[in-house]
Amino acid sequence: MKHIWITGGSGFIGSNLVLRLQEEFPEASLTVLDDFRSGSFPNLEGYRGDFVAADISRLDWDAEFRGRRPDAIFHLASITDTTLQDQKIQTHDNVEGFRRLLDYLRPEKTPIVYASSAATYGIRAGVNRIGDPLAPANAYAFSKVQLENLARKIREEEPSWKIAGLRYFNVYGPREGHKGVPASMAWHLAGQMLLGKRPRIFKNGEQKRDFVYVKDIVSMTVAAMKSGKTGVWNAGSGQPRSFNEMVEGLNGVLGTKFKPEYFPCPYPFYQPHTEADMSATQRDLGIRPKYSLEDGLRDYFESGWLTRGRPKAKTRKK
Repeated sequence: MKHIWITGGSGFIGSNLVLRLQEEFPEASLTVLDDFRSGSFPNLEGYRGDFVAADISRLDWDAEFRGRRPDAIFHLASITDTTLQDQKIQTHDNVEGFRRLLDYLRPEKTPIVYASSAATYGIRAGVNRIGDPLAPANAYAFSKVQLENLARKIREEEPSWKIAGLRYFNVYGPREGHKGVPASMAWHLAGQMLLGKRPRIFKNGEQKRDFVYVKDIVSMTVAAMKSGKTGVWNAGSGQPRSFNEMVEGLNGVLGTKFKPEYFPCPYPFYQPHTEADMSATQRDLGIRPKYSLEDGLRDYFESGWLTRGRPKAKTRKK
């Protein structure tokens, strides 16, 4: 892969992917395309490639690149705020950005890996398996279902085109702080604890999520490209962990002893359990997650990004 493009490359997962690609393919020419709506330029500290500041849902690809196409493209650009109420903007920008990209890449059938989401499964609890019915509960999830529909349609028209989608689960790790409210539970709870406050979680903290460290997500994303396969796969840890365990893990890395402050869940249809079935991912892409929750939180803390710009915890609380 001599020429690699990454859309959404200044975002949380995107920037981690960009820096990994730069390290793994030092001779490759990298180009990031991003408009910073869901990204932040400090995430790309140390990046040595090209940058195109553009909204890909409105970009004139031919005018910008004059027929030049990469050897591979990772498509992570998206409005990632699931609370955005404007369904038209959420759906238009996410879906049309992918559609226009596919139209431009079609002549060369450039291999593409795109980001889908576990949100496509909806709010039902339990193990999520590829092939399960999809039931998006918000506009963001609906837009990701449409990305998968577009990819499936293209594959039917162009069977030789390698297009892989990954349904990312609950990702946490370095370079997510700029996201604000949509940042992970790990980020928000650590912020409370660093201020000397008890971490607030829903009563009684036994809700479970498939927390997956961003380095594992990046490895799966690269593996999907290297596999040369077409389809959709889960990208999670395969090991659901409780909110209480998240607090325990953060206490361990921050050197604190906070007990959770429980409060009633305000959502009548809150999802109590998410879990990625990773069997197809391991079989088809030849990769499995490396980081447990404890390992991921430790690496997150040691990277400096968990406490970056925040006060240090000075006291131990019970």
